[in-house]
Amino acid sequence: MLNYTFMQNALFISVFIAILCPSIGIFLVLRRYSMIGDTLAHASLAGVTLGLLFNQNPIVGAFVFTSISGALIEYLRNYFQKYTDLILTIVLSLSVGTAITIISSGKLRVNADSFLFGSILTVTKSDMLVVLILSIISVLTLIFLYHQMVYIAFDEDMAKIAGVKVKRINYLFSILVASAISISIRIVGVLVLSSMIALPVATALQLQKGFKYTLLYSIFFSIVDILVGLIASYYLNVAPGGFTALVSVMVLIVVMLSNKLISNGKVSKQN
Repeated sequence: MLNYTFMQNALFISVFIAILCPSIGIFLVLRRYSMIGDTLAHASLAGVTLGLLFNQNPIVGAFVFTSISGALIEYLRNYFQKYTDLILTIVLSLSVGTAITIISSGKLRVNADSFLFGSILTVTKSDMLVVLILSIISVLTLIFLYHQMVYIAFDEDMAKIAGVKVKRINYLFSILVASAISISIRIVGVLVLSSMIALPVATALQLQKGFKYTLLYSIFFSIVDILVGLIASYYLNVAPGGFTALVSVMVLIVVMLSNKLISNGKVSKQN
């Protein structure tokens, strides 16, 4: 399997996906913004189609359009304070409408289906370089803003009182989400990308550890999910994105059942 260049490329990108997605996802989940990740994942398809339309790298196109969409969500969040449920609908309509219009126009020379479902065959050397650059910038930004983002994740109002520049960091965070999504789109695909952002975090939360341990466990579960999904999809000849999502759900169920059995065992011992 590893004799094939496309599998080497896919595994290279998968490592960055496994680290970056839950690192971003934990802040989205704790702020109850996991649906924003799903909306931006769909927005990335518009960026991909625009990149393909203008013969540019689709990952760069996804990053640019998703960053703009994330900034738009943050702006609308302040504008529609009483109708926040409208925000995601507006951005989703804009992005999906753009993508469908471009795809149906017949002007694309490349089939965009691989970006919907994920494909290990389409990863190129230029994609790997873009992923490496975006990952390094994103990780450094996360490290630099870590404490402020933790403040905001648990209590945005208290963070403002403490002097954290919440609005500026929220805009930067939307760019980080865009980076994680654009990095993942080649392997995971648009339709199930949000699973890599949210499900490893959901699994780690079942362990009921502190924030740092939850983050580390999220990355661990993410690595397990994507490597098992990628390797199994190669042998089963199925799309890696969909199978990785199934693996993520199965791991979550196993951890939940294990917690249930352990708690029941403790109760029976006490009785």
